[in-house]
Amino acid sequence: MRTVLLGPTDTLVPNVVAGMMRITDKTDDEIRALVSAAREAGIDFFDHADIYGDEPHQCERRFAEALRLSPAERAEITIQTKAGIVKDGPYFDFSYEHLVRAVEGSLRALRTDYIDILLLHRPDALVEPEEVARAFDDLEVAGKVRNFGVSNHTPRQIDLLRTAVRQPLVANQLQLSIPHSPIVAQGLAANMDIDQSVTRDAGGILDYCRVHGITVQAWSPFQAGFFTGVFLGAPEYAELNAVIDDLAATYDVPPIAIATAWITRHPAGMQVVLGTTTPERVTGAALGSDIRLTRPEWYALTRAAGHRIP
Repeated sequence: MRTVLLGPTDTLVPNVVAGMMRITDKTDDEIRALVSAAREAGIDFFDHADIYGDEPHQCERRFAEALRLSPAERAEITIQTKAGIVKDGPYFDFSYEHLVRAVEGSLRALRTDYIDILLLHRPDALVEPEEVARAFDDLEVAGKVRNFGVSNHTPRQIDLLRTAVRQPLVANQLQLSIPHSPIVAQGLAANMDIDQSVTRDAGGILDYCRVHGITVQAWSPFQAGFFTGVFLGAPEYAELNAVIDDLAATYDVPPIAIATAWITRHPAGMQVVLGTTTPERVTGAALGSDIRLTRPEWYALTRAAGHRIP
């Protein structure tokens, strides 16, 4: 398992992350099997959010109930969680009160004294950076959160937070897969009169994160779009799957490893956030961590996904 730096810190983290979004209905044994498969593959980084589950903090609670980690075992893993979405609203809330209350709930649910990384889940259009900064400061001073970041944020939204937030923003979790890769593909078609080249959301978020030392975490790495289904094996992505299958045979790995490798090959040093709850798929996906695709292989996958390459 290859590692990457967590933002501008000197902390090394695996370039594949185990997401815990779908463990609500899993038994304790199933959750332990999933975590064991991740750990055996070299993944010691687990991604949560306060809204994952049918009720607040449910997946966080199920994780803790199943594992019952000792303090020493807790210290061996990285726990990341997210806050800012009010599921019953629906709306977003980056107020001081909401962020602190969400973290307190996560700490109780996870049965831990600290969160390694807290991400602001989705942008709050009513954000007041000074409120966020006050929450971050108090949580850090109290030892409740060690690192901070964002999710689904644009360059300008990050710049706005940085006018007040004192801590470095170590990560930005963004949707990315081979067919759903506007943060990569837009730059490939710059100055071309096609939809792919259109700059949205201030543009250039991937390059922005590289310039500012922010680790990009790729969520839904095997989804074709916004929760529209997995592209691996899907007939509508026959050309892409043909290239994936050829490369899987070349590297003697399952196709899911090639989908992982397309992301981890990028020099931005990204992390792939897995959403599967199948131990075998975690094991297979993790094999892509160490595969360094050649430039021709990487571009062949990109082209086969339908992205224009001049």
